[in-house]
Amino acid sequence: MTNVGDIERITQNRVVQLFQKKLGYTYLGNWEERNNSNIEESLVRKYLKSKGYDDILIDKALDKLRTTANNYNESLYTNNKNVYALLRYGVQVKVGVGDNNETVELIDWKEPQNNNFAIAEEVTVQGVHDKRPDIVLYVNGIALGVLELKRSTVSVGNGIRQNIVNQQKEFIQSFFSTI
Repeated sequence: MTNVGDIERITQNRVVQLFQKKLGYTYLGNWEERNNSNIEESLVRKYLKSKGYDDILIDKALDKLRTTANNYNESLYTNNKNVYALLRYGVQVKVGVGDNNETVELIDWKEPQNNNFAIAEEVTVQGVHDKRPDIVLYVNGIALGVLELKRSTVSVGNGIRQNIVNQQKEFIQSFFSTI
């Protein structure tokens, strides 16, 4: 029996199973009917709490991450580059005016297994025109990857084209600032 031409849903189920069973990702569910973001604050907050950060530092770090990711005065490229710097080097925040900066590490680069890896499917993202990526990969509640699946009889170019269109201002450009 051949898999050529199988519907996309079969492939999506297999991909989700791969990430869950082989790679150890947490399954977040089908997010078609919820208001989604590239920064799932409750998941980021849970991770940072587990690392011992207090609520004030977490609030300030989340605010800086959100502001950087959603800077509508900058291009997607610039926002992506600035978000990457926060992910790679941490977020510099102060509790009080006279206090020294503290670094809030959003990702544990030294011990990658200490991060929370998760997968969600059918992630509806609201924009000028709503879009629904097939699969979104999250690390510590921050979207770092999008998978657009197509049945095997559809050209790879169609999936690439769809991802490029999704990144335009008319659609869900800001969602890609963390990806």
